[in-house]
Amino acid sequence: MKSDRGHEKATEAARKAAMATLAAAPVETLRALCATLDMPQDVIFLRGPETGLVTVRGRIGGGGAPFNFGEATVTRATVRLADGAIGHAYALGRDREKARLSAIADALWQNPEHRLRVEEKLITPLRAAQSTADTKKRHETAATRVDFFTMVRGED
Repeated sequence: MKSDRGHEKATEAARKAAMATLAAAPVETLRALCATLDMPQDVIFLRGPETGLVTVRGRIGGGGAPFNFGEATVTRATVRLADGAIGHAYALGRDREKARLSAIADALWQNPEHRLRVEEKLITPLRAAQSTADTKKRHETAATRVDFFTMVRGED
């Protein structure tokens, strides 16, 4: 019983990580990789893709009381594949195609028969591209770093 729950939690965490990768991906890259995956196009839209607003919350200093920071535009989609698998996706912004492709990828990922293929052809290349972009940005930021120091004069 406990091992089943542990497996469930691990699968849930892996799905969450895959969806985070899809949400952060640029739509052009996602579209190109989905073309190599041969994703099903005969899907039933249960919801959307539709665009709306969500409230963004923040905290002062990361630990203060939460407050409503503002609103963000989000597009969501829910699809059902021919085999009955249901996929959900949210994408920041108004890109309906990104939400649709991400929802289809989520539905495919949930099927153990397709999971490995989705991971290999879609999720892994997206993670690699995101890692490369993060490394490049860190290097560019590090190049502008200024180290401040204080000199002591006299008797202070």
